[in-house]
Amino acid sequence: MRILVVEDEKRLASYLAKGLRENGYAVDTAHDGEEGAYLGKTGLYDVVLLDILLPKKSGFEVLRELRGAGVESSILCLTARGQSTDKVTGLDLGADDYLAKPFNFAELLARVRALLRRSRRMAPVKLQCADLVLDPATRRVTRAEQDIDLTPREYSLLEFLMRRAGSVTTRSAIIEAVWDMNFDSLTNVLDVLVNRLRVKVDYPFDKRLIHTVRMVGYVLSEEPP
Repeated sequence: MRILVVEDEKRLASYLAKGLRENGYAVDTAHDGEEGAYLGKTGLYDVVLLDILLPKKSGFEVLRELRGAGVESSILCLTARGQSTDKVTGLDLGADDYLAKPFNFAELLARVRALLRRSRRMAPVKLQCADLVLDPATRRVTRAEQDIDLTPREYSLLEFLMRRAGSVTTRSAIIEAVWDMNFDSLTNVLDVLVNRLRVKVDYPFDKRLIHTVRMVGYVLSEEPP
């Protein structure tokens, strides 16, 4: 899951990005409205955390621009303002939720999870491939009815592959979705993560589900490609 943080307070933006990454999200940051609008329109983000008081373009301008361009990302407005008129303005412009500063990071995470659940309301409640089952609502993963304990990054990778089960996914697409846009794709971190996931999801069981497609990427399927 990819999140864009548009926040001009660089320390706060760094804090939010660090906390979100530790919870398994890929995060990009922008520090003014122009950059935020550009990334929001050109990137594929599940959630945008958008500050209202931004230089160059206000958060309201960015919000209007994103919705006008047809961007469907869930947008959570962040602001030090507490006036109900600002909340009404943001919601009327297309924001999905509103959180006033200062806020508790745990509450922010809960709101992000709620937005992700809401955006998936048309998707299957559970993802399944053979006897491997992932429940996005609870983040529970089982295989052959046995619980599998995954780190946030392992979970993000598995969910990404399961949502594309049967389709070969390129390394660059996985890296863009599971990490952020500045990740060095030449490192072997992806291979290490896939191997860690295989140890938990594949190796204890008779049938392998995660397959390597040489020179391309990976595919999750009941049969090798």
